[in-house]
Amino acid sequence: MLIDKHEADNILKRIPGLTIKMSPELIAIDQVLDDDELFCLIRDDLAQRYPKTLAAGRKSTPVEVVLRMLAIKHLYDLSYEQTVLQVADSLVLRQFCRVYFQAVPDQSTLCRWANLVQPQTLQAFNQRIMNLAIDNRLTRGRKIRMDGTVVETTIHHPTDSRLLADSVRVLGRTLTRAKTLLGSKTGLGKETFRNRQRSAKRAARKIAGLSHRSREQMNSQYRRLVQTTQATVRQAERVLAELQNQVADEGHKLIETLQTFLPRAQQVIDQTVRRIFLGEKVPPAKKLVSIFEPHTDIIRRGKPNKDTEFGHKVWLGEVEGGFIAQYQVLNGNPNDESQWQPTLENHVRLFGRPPT
Repeated sequence: MLIDKHEADNILKRIPGLTIKMSPELIAIDQVLDDDELFCLIRDDLAQRYPKTLAAGRKSTPVEVVLRMLAIKHLYDLSYEQTVLQVADSLVLRQFCRVYFQAVPDQSTLCRWANLVQPQTLQAFNQRIMNLAIDNRLTRGRKIRMDGTVVETTIHHPTDSRLLADSVRVLGRTLTRAKTLLGSKTGLGKETFRNRQRSAKRAARKIAGLSHRSREQMNSQYRRLVQTTQATVRQAERVLAELQNQVADEGHKLIETLQTFLPRAQQVIDQTVRRIFLGEKVPPAKKLVSIFEPHTDIIRRGKPNKDTEFGHKVWLGEVEGGFIAQYQVLNGNPNDESQWQPTLENHVRLFGRPPT
């Protein structure tokens, strides 16, 4: 059951002789996060975790604790694990996060709650922060700085061989789980559930070692890896049909996994064949660079130290005081010039006039 907060306490006053105080930075953020509208925005998203999150089950990590721990994570640029350790070890951060002397949620719990916060909620959250800053005259919108930056996706450098091996790995382990679930209910042979992961891994490793050698040897290993992936895809298609017919309810997660990754594996096969064997140039917009993060864009900005980046381009509009008046996650790599006008129009809506 989702709960809003722990019972209020002040651990900084409960320990005799303790002179530790919050920094001015944390005091200011603490006051902002007390805003009811900000709290409700996050609470509404967290309430969607399960159908009965608001009414049943054991007590959850409080919404207030999740919100404030995520604020600490972004303020100090920490990982989830580092955030948990920092809050657990600091009386000041325990007080700020309103954890008090309660148990600090572990990193996986914090991550699961954070993933429930929707992009549109973050937009509304940032807009509310901006409105509070304007109401309190912390910024007057006299200046604006606009810039585009790339937030990179956490993926390994994409190569055709790695993408094929990843496809075989994901589909192969799903076939193994499906075999356990189906048991005697299926008439599919042993070969249908064969996990070809080792064969794919071996071929991918050989390709990596042949990078500067004979083109003929490279193509031979690629042909073997593509055939291995195609065989795995055919197996997965047969198993998917069997799961849907025999154990649709119990196997819904496996069905969902196969329905998600089969099209991606087929796309990887197609782009590999076109690029390696047919010599075609696959357009960046139609190229898959990760089967786990398929939304990742290929971005080239002419940077001397990093010619190609993989992720998303984000356009930011920052006013004086360090407030982000607007941000937008862009599709692909549009020119910066196309983003200036919408940012200026948003600035006029916020402040009633353009920047000086």
